[in-house]
Amino acid sequence: MNKPLKCGIAGYGYMGEIRRAVIERHAENMELVGIFDTNDAVRSKIHGVKTFSTLEDLFSQKLDILFVCTPNCFSPEISIKAMGLGIHVFCEKPPGRDVQDIKNIIAHEKNGVKLMFGFNHRFHPGIVKAKVIVDSGRFGRIINLRGLYGKSGGISFKKSWRNNREISGGGILLDQGIHMLDLFSHFCGDFEEVKCFTSDDFWKFAVEDNAFVILQNRKGQSALCHSSATFWKHTFRLDITLEEGYMTVEGLLSKSGSYGREKLIVANRQFEDATHAVGNPSEEVTYFDRDLSWDLEVEEFVNCIVENKPVTTSSSRDALRVMEIIERDYDDAQKTRKALQGFKS
Repeated sequence: MNKPLKCGIAGYGYMGEIRRAVIERHAENMELVGIFDTNDAVRSKIHGVKTFSTLEDLFSQKLDILFVCTPNCFSPEISIKAMGLGIHVFCEKPPGRDVQDIKNIIAHEKNGVKLMFGFNHRFHPGIVKAKVIVDSGRFGRIINLRGLYGKSGGISFKKSWRNNREISGGGILLDQGIHMLDLFSHFCGDFEEVKCFTSDDFWKFAVEDNAFVILQNRKGQSALCHSSATFWKHTFRLDITLEEGYMTVEGLLSKSGSYGREKLIVANRQFEDATHAVGNPSEEVTYFDRDLSWDLEVEEFVNCIVENKPVTTSSSRDALRVMEIIERDYDDAQKTRKALQGFKS
């Protein structure tokens, strides 16, 4: 690369800060030239880089890449404007509030512009190693998947824009469960059959605070996800059952460190003829202490730009696939609620 790619950030909240840190850690390939945020108080606290109150002023910096870190309702319009100017776009998940939003974005993915979405869980070390093992065929094919992903809530949880349907488009499933559903697709591909139950019985947000999703594909592989805002403990766990063994990714390296130490548990299938502890096969545990997921996904994006190759992971295809699953989840959950209400009456 002759000179660093000129980068801008739209939206400077939690994710904007993370993206800035990644850009600055890769100064040999990327240069942060400006940050856009409409909030005067937010901009006043930003130092060491130019800030802008309008997108047009940020675009005047002749960007190569825009990192879109805004709430869901703004992401599509910003992404589309940037791509229309020939700017490569890295957009945080979810890619909008519904399937139509991601379809609108995809319609502008042309003329060599690269588009990638922030499904960084694919790049977590436990997931990366698990995927390598699965792809090696060492334990045969996947039989089923089970995922738990949830938050503890908190005193300020009710005030979060993520629980406002007009801004976010959905609740905990769209905010957090989307990562687990994306991982299901990452390991097993498309899922054709969907069943979902949701509730908002505790937080009363008018968006779901719990979602139970059951999926199955044409290959006969099933997956079960529970996404929750009432675990009272930050929780991440992905169980992968294969023909000849199993794996579990538990804990998650994060900025807060509240999900526990990330680890991968791997075990061969062992019946009583191979072990003295029936139902308790020997397990190999690997711990991970460095979260490189944010850096690895951006490095992948930069490589796609520099080498002019298609984005093949966390792509618009991946984003559309998971958003279609979520839309079908919401539709099915609504039908179930109506049926139960009819039954009660």
